Amino acid sequence: MRVQKTRQVFDRTDVGIIVSIAGDWGEFEDAILTELREREIPVIVVFNKVDVAAVDASREAGLRGLGIATVHTSAANGEGILDLREALIRSAPEDLINTPAIVGDLVPAGELAVLVVPIDKEAPKGRLILPQVQSIRDILDNDAYCMVVKERELRDALERLNRPPALVVTDSQAFLKVAGDTPDTVPMTSFSIVFARFKGDLVEFVKGAMAIENLVSGDRILVCESCSHHPIGEDIGRVKLPRWLRQYVGGKLEFVHVQGHDFPEDLSPYKLVVHCGACMWNRREVLSRIIRCQRAGVPITNYGLAIAYSLGIFERALGPFPAAQDGYRRLAAAAR
Repeated sequence: MRVQKTRQVFDRTDVGIIVSIAGDWGEFEDAILTELREREIPVIVVFNKVDVAAVDASREAGLRGLGIATVHTSAANGEGILDLREALIRSAPEDLINTPAIVGDLVPAGELAVLVVPIDKEAPKGRLILPQVQSIRDILDNDAYCMVVKERELRDALERLNRPPALVVTDSQAFLKVAGDTPDTVPMTSFSIVFARFKGDLVEFVKGAMAIENLVSGDRILVCESCSHHPIGEDIGRVKLPRWLRQYVGGKLEFVHVQGHDFPEDLSPYKLVVHCGACMWNRREVLSRIIRCQRAGVPITNYGLAIAYSLGIFERALGPFPAAQDGYRRLAAAAR
């Protein structure tokens, strides 16, 4: 009966994780592995209790030769847990990693969101950029509606409304003006912060942004752009963001930029990693980078959060996300 129940579980298994005591692999594990491979289910083998036993090197080599990921862990001391998380992200089917809504859950059905879209040299001619388009679609999919304005028209647009909007979302580069023109009673954030949650881990990015407080002159910062656009004029990642961070720190900072899938193996030279919104990527790749930064002990955040922090409107920009805002308040109180 138990074998039958196990086989039924295989029918709805997306990823198989075989946990074996280090050095104690046997016929039972072989049988499960064979079943999973026959069903073409991704498999991760976890050798646990590595703090008290050694892994059979030949057994592990054989598994890796079959293309099976192996991880060494110790449940007693937490060793290898980040490795296991990363292996899960790599192995999980694309549709398994559930992504949260973009903004649809922040705007009740039948309510209005105001989207602030600056039109400058960086804006593509004749169209909106992907995060703006995706946000509009997400709002419509959730039976709400939106108004799209440039930052110069925001104040007038708000004054014409019969009732306040449920949410204002702006491009991060217009944060200060939009914050000044939006009543304090109206939740406000940026597309980049919305995408911090949609593509990554908002709470982890909030922790990373708070590391800005510890930066000093001479520190090196890694700036990551997921797409390989050609920067022109006042590029947000290469000009505006570095300028705001230098002004906040009050000293010279060194910025290193990478694009696309390039990412340094060694993160030790950096005091902070600042990522773009990653609108061109799936969530798996962003989560993988977060884990790599965690493993290296380097804080990671994204453009919108870094800009909001450096401009002094961090807490307000987190207003639409109570859990993240509460986390920030707790961390800020503990740091005092």
